Amino acid sequence: MKKILILALGILGFSSCSNEYLNPSSASEQQVVTSQSGLIALVNGLQQKYTTSRAGVIYASITADGLTTKQLKVLNAGNTDEVLLESGGTALINSNSILNNIWSQSHLVKSNADLIIANIANAPDPAIKSGILSAAHMYRALALGTLATYWEQAPIAVGKDAQFSNRADLLKEAIKSLETAASTITATKPSAAFTNEFVAGINLESTIQALLARYNNMLGNHDAAIAAASKVSDAVKSTFNFDDISPNPIFFNTFGNKNVTEPLADFGLSGANIPVAEDGRRAFYYSTGGANNLGKAGFFASNTASIPVYLPGEMTLIKAEAYARKGQISDAITELNKILTKSSDVFGVTAKGQAYTGESTAAAVLNAIYVQRCIELFLSGFRLEDSRRFGRAESERNRNWYPYPLSERNNNKNTPADPAK
Repeated sequence: MKKILILALGILGFSSCSNEYLNPSSASEQQVVTSQSGLIALVNGLQQKYTTSRAGVIYASITADGLTTKQLKVLNAGNTDEVLLESGGTALINSNSILNNIWSQSHLVKSNADLIIANIANAPDPAIKSGILSAAHMYRALALGTLATYWEQAPIAVGKDAQFSNRADLLKEAIKSLETAASTITATKPSAAFTNEFVAGINLESTIQALLARYNNMLGNHDAAIAAASKVSDAVKSTFNFDDISPNPIFFNTFGNKNVTEPLADFGLSGANIPVAEDGRRAFYYSTGGANNLGKAGFFASNTASIPVYLPGEMTLIKAEAYARKGQISDAITELNKILTKSSDVFGVTAKGQAYTGESTAAAVLNAIYVQRCIELFLSGFRLEDSRRFGRAESERNRNWYPYPLSERNNNKNTPADPAK
């Protein structure tokens, strides 16, 4: 990521009801939010908060999701928080630092985005203003969608004893932000003056539509999900980029030292769901060096490896799922076959296999779509949400929802009771 991230503003806090503070070692609030360049720096800082280090959402969500849904195994029992996520059930307590990081960093990203949106009038150039505003809404939606993936409820507003909203309302709020972003960027295309300063890797137009597809699909808005996914080009990459200063968090913290977690074989699948040995995605997600090298492949192979914000295959599988749930089984199979037989992909994620030969029933096709999501989107942080949405057996996951972080419970009297499982 660009070095401007090092200078970007940070907001310090640990719960949605905490006071907000600007980093005293960085620019003052007045300097940042009242200047166009400061707002660009702040919007770049959203990515830093979301993606970098063990404290970022990327590491925390992929690790938590992977351990909860049996995609990962813990290598060192000394990594207590990871061990408790792998155990799940009542062993997963609300002081778990990985859960706290997903929660707190998502709220920090949303809070920073709200600050940008509230002060967007201080960007006088319309074509720069458009880029800042659409990016802020995109990250705001990403933060809300992340919270809705792992918790039954979460606050939307920041304040003392913030009220909690159910996850459906979180997703609706995320969609509202994305629709604002889409209309903003359509009305005024961001200029080179903005894109040259915006963090490299993110394609705003495609990412906004991809997230609209993702969150509408989670809500069961089938037509809206299909419409948004159809607007995303298979040829476009949108990635979180890393370097040796801000390294890929999964490689740096996990797969680069082989002392924390490692992927389980066969994408964590069992029985008839295990893909054939010839499935081209095995070579992409798993290295060929044997069990001790399972993690050094895919998107986590080095400090500088980029992580996709979304994969083209996710969009295809969203359309397949939406069609299947609408009862349009033939259309669903057509989309499913695009994944099963794919021989080229902008990221290299290709099954190179045979077309679907199972029953043409909604239940059978949805099962096949779920399995393909598990393989195509391996270690993307989606499987817990998928497992619940597809009504999978609870034996495939060790929790349904996560307990509310202790930092929130200690600071917000409105924090709900923890879910039983």
